[in-house]
Amino acid sequence: MRAFLLLVICAALSVAGEDEAKRLRAATETIAEMMGTSDRTVPQEILDNSTCAAVIPGMKKAGFIVGGQYGKGFLTCRNDNGIGWKSPAAIRIEGGSVGLQIGGAETDVILLVKSRRGAEKLMSSKFTLGGDVTAAAGPVGREANAQTDLQMRAEILSYSRSRGVFAGISLEGSTLREDAKANAELYGTARSSKEILSTPGATPEVAKPFVAALTKYSGRFGKR
Repeated sequence: MRAFLLLVICAALSVAGEDEAKRLRAATETIAEMMGTSDRTVPQEILDNSTCAAVIPGMKKAGFIVGGQYGKGFLTCRNDNGIGWKSPAAIRIEGGSVGLQIGGAETDVILLVKSRRGAEKLMSSKFTLGGDVTAAAGPVGREANAQTDLQMRAEILSYSRSRGVFAGISLEGSTLREDAKANAELYGTARSSKEILSTPGATPEVAKPFVAALTKYSGRFGKR
C-alpha cells in the first residue's frame, strides 16, 4: 500500500513538473513571437532599459458584462551587471474588469518594469497594478518616440498578443502575486520570488531557454 501511495505521489509531482515546463515553453515562444517579428511589438529601447520582465502566456479573460482575467507565468530581473537575466520565479495574475465581454479569450502578456521601485514591488508576495505601482499600456512599434506622458511616467508597461494581433494592454487593478506551489515544483524546494531573484543560483535546465530568449532580444541594461 505504501509503495502504491509513493507511486501516486511521484506521478502527481511529475505531472506538476510537466505543467511548469509546458508553461515555460509557452512563455519562451511568446517572447520570440512578440520580439522576433519584422515590426516588433515592444520598442527595443524600452526592453533594453527594463529592469525586470514578466511573461504570462495564455492569460484567460472570460465572462458576460462583468469579466475577470487570470493567468500564470514567470518573472525575471536583470543580472547585477546589467547583462542577461536571472533564473525566473513563478507568478499568478488575477483581477476583474467591467465591459461587454462575451465568451472567453486567451491573451499572451508581457510586463516590462522600468523602475527599481517597480522591481521591488514585483518581488513582493502580492501587489496591485495601478495601485501599488503605476502601470500603463505600452507603446507599440520599433521605436519608443510615440510614448504618451502616462507611458513615460508609468513604472510598468504592458503588452499583449491575441490571435496574432499585438497591442498595448491595460491591466490596471489586476493583482500580481508569487506562485509558491509552482516555485516549489520548479526548484524542488519552497522558495519565495524575492529569494529566487535576489540570491544567485543555478537556473533549472527547463528554464534556460526562457532566460536565453530574453537575453537574445535585449541589450545591456542602461546602455547609451
